[in-house]
Amino acid sequence: MDKFLTIVKEFWQDLKAQKLRAFLTMFGIVWGTVAIIVLISFGVGFQRQMSINMHGMGESIAIVWPGRTTKAWEGFGTGRPMSFIEEDTRLLAKLVPNIKTISPEYGRWTTARVGENILNSLVSGIYPTYADMRNIIPQMGGRFINDLDIEHRRRVCLIGDKVKEYLFADSSAIGKVIYISSVPFTVVGVMQPKTQNSSYNSRDRDRIFIPSTTFSSVFGVIRLSNIIYQVKDPTLGEETVEDVRSVLGRKYKFDPTDRDAAWIWDTTQMDKFFFYFFLGFNIFMGLIGSFTLGVAGVGVANIMYIVVQERIKEIGIKRAVGAKKINVLSQFFLETFFIIFLGSSIGFVIAVGIIQILQFLPIKDFVGTPVLSMEVVIATASILGLIGLAAGLMPARKAANLDVVECLRT
Repeated sequence: MDKFLTIVKEFWQDLKAQKLRAFLTMFGIVWGTVAIIVLISFGVGFQRQMSINMHGMGESIAIVWPGRTTKAWEGFGTGRPMSFIEEDTRLLAKLVPNIKTISPEYGRWTTARVGENILNSLVSGIYPTYADMRNIIPQMGGRFINDLDIEHRRRVCLIGDKVKEYLFADSSAIGKVIYISSVPFTVVGVMQPKTQNSSYNSRDRDRIFIPSTTFSSVFGVIRLSNIIYQVKDPTLGEETVEDVRSVLGRKYKFDPTDRDAAWIWDTTQMDKFFFYFFLGFNIFMGLIGSFTLGVAGVGVANIMYIVVQERIKEIGIKRAVGAKKINVLSQFFLETFFIIFLGSSIGFVIAVGIIQILQFLPIKDFVGTPVLSMEVVIATASILGLIGLAAGLMPARKAANLDVVECLRT
């Protein structure tokens, strides 16, 4: 402990003796630390915001639309129109192991009316599992469609937040009646506003959701608009698409490789693209910050070489009275780390301040705001450790390997 305190005392005396040199050395470390933390934090924040925007429609989901055959198969010609029914969802859930949840989806554009307010909206007939797949969260005091609604064909609905705003303005919608195609429905929930940069048919905020069984009985249809499912393992998205098309192909007698017979939008492919895109983006940001910090490390190494030259006689005296090479090496090595630790601590505080200030800028919905996550802290600490090791080891080894006689003669 005494040796450590002595090294700290000598380090502090050097700082006071060479104020300008110490300031310039630490400024490089401070600037490099700020650069790497802010850049990586910005990359992480950008990635998270893009993930939120992209997953407004749902996470790890795929949508299956009936199409028209373009390949002849088992005696059937091309151009046959396909159509799916609710039974197909149960068949797929049974035969495709990677499907986590699945729901049929009916859809029809029709009028919704409350008093004199009339709106043309997309009405969707779905299962209760649809809410979790599509990230549809009811506002406080409301709920989504449940199993009893399906079983009893209840005339209940959850409405999008924009539908509520248009039909009810500032008044509460829960428990009120709206007329969908002149049929009365009770509002049991209003969707929480959400960011949704992608959609199909319509944004969720402009939709009305009702039980699938109610939709079928009210509108007299059995053919689905589409099927939506969520996978257990997103990395098996492509294989799952092939399995789904194979099951439907066997039932409806079309070539499983005929993409136009059953058109599938697999959003996990977009997840995979964004994963590799942001991996490269964050590595690039980290490299820029690392180069800045690396330049500062070179400055620290140069300063420590100068310190060694200035203290050659001191090194000779210490070695002459019994100090070992490891003692000299550890002294200069620790001094290097003191410089880097002090500079990086100041830089960390400044970076946190910058990140907090950026939270108040109106940029979150577009590029996100910097996020100081544990990954950022670990990456920064690792880079600082490597630079400290490289910048301190070489001057320290030179000091430890100096010839005692030559040191005393200087």
